[in-house]
Amino acid sequence: MSADQAVEAGERRSLWQWLRLRRPFVLPAQRATADNIIAAPTPLRPIDLTDDAEVAQVLDLAVRVGEVVLAAGTGVTDTEAQVRFIASTYGLDKCDIDVTYDAIRITADRGASLPPATDMRMVKYRSLDFTRLAAVDRLTRLIRAFVVPVERAHAALDEIVSTRHPYPRWVSTLGWSLLAASIAVLLGGGVVLAAISFVTTALIDVVNRALHQLGLPIFFQNLVGGVIAATPAIALASISEHWRADAALIVAAGITVLLSGQQLVGSVQDAITGAPITAAARMLEVVMMTGGIVAGIAMALRVSTMLGIAVPEIAASAGRDTEYLWIKLIAGAVAAIAFALACYAERRALFAAGLSGAAGTMAYLGAQDIGFGPVVASGMAATLVGLAGGLMARRALTPPLVVAVAGITPLLPGLKVYRGLYALLEDETLLGFGQILSAFGVGCALAAGVVLGEWFDRLLARRGTPRDFDPAYTSDR
Repeated sequence: MSADQAVEAGERRSLWQWLRLRRPFVLPAQRATADNIIAAPTPLRPIDLTDDAEVAQVLDLAVRVGEVVLAAGTGVTDTEAQVRFIASTYGLDKCDIDVTYDAIRITADRGASLPPATDMRMVKYRSLDFTRLAAVDRLTRLIRAFVVPVERAHAALDEIVSTRHPYPRWVSTLGWSLLAASIAVLLGGGVVLAAISFVTTALIDVVNRALHQLGLPIFFQNLVGGVIAATPAIALASISEHWRADAALIVAAGITVLLSGQQLVGSVQDAITGAPITAAARMLEVVMMTGGIVAGIAMALRVSTMLGIAVPEIAASAGRDTEYLWIKLIAGAVAAIAFALACYAERRALFAAGLSGAAGTMAYLGAQDIGFGPVVASGMAATLVGLAGGLMARRALTPPLVVAVAGITPLLPGLKVYRGLYALLEDETLLGFGQILSAFGVGCALAAGVVLGEWFDRLLARRGTPRDFDPAYTSDR
């Protein structure tokens, strides 16, 4: 290895250490990347616009970063801002960017004497890998502060995309299972129901992972998950009349787990911020995935009825209230932590996710206790989660999306979905569709509240007066 190669290798290792936060990189105001992307900085190392290869490298870097953040559920506006920012940093400040549900296109104007340069990337996957999202966020911070050479930025991005998950696969399964158990407790269930929910969700995760490897479409994976979620509850209800009412909480917990991770926040954010095409595509995906869950549970309940087996009914007292408040706050925090863990969030983000979950649960229960309905209460709680989530995300050095999505997960309307299915099964059509529409309203309120909370957060951040960036400033202090 030559001396120059050794230096380059050392620089690359140093950059990767920064991205892994062995030497944590922090902007002095601890602002999220999206907060800082207001105007592109003056290029410190502008590329040669006449060099097609160099221009292509920059465009490819920009769309690859956009691919990662879009696949993780980031809205079109924020994705476009990151793509534009990276291109502008290297001197391509006149770009037309088109971000849709499954594609990112960028065209750079190089002046009247040169033809425009274009790049495009298809987003063929959806990944709830919060570690990858956080690493790309930090890479964007580094590019903003130091204008990292394009080759080094590509090498770091290759490492981010190809690196294995920070936890073994069983840890993710544990996270999903713990999420289900926490939701069961949050809805008023006891230790037995929490344990059954834990085991049931672990089985759903293992089975669906095997089906995914076999190439089964996600709709049918959710259908199978719905069947598995309802089966233990039906069995428990048939054993004893005493368990019949409480067994429904197992199904509700399973529905919440299957609903979590759907790109509801991104779809509503796109609709609000003026990206209707992508919003419609994402919402259709959410509806189809939810339809698979509903179809699986309805199938299990119908077979149960045909066989003369008791169907778990909804107890009159089932739901979220302020009784045993401290237990429910703990359950909300644990549910948010479990979701973040299941999505491979970094350890530093887990505490922020837990606080977000507890805050959202407290706000929701408090709003309902003073007389607000579930939709308004959900919106109020999600607004608090979006606002507080952004603040805590800065301290945790993680994108606000991670904390916000984890914070609203305990509030997903799994119980309302089951109530609607149960009513339809009992030929109470009006009540059933009313509950399902109410569940849809709660979901939209949660997503819209997060968007509003993040807007407040960014408004406050922009009114601040942070110090000029000092490269020597790190959180090592």
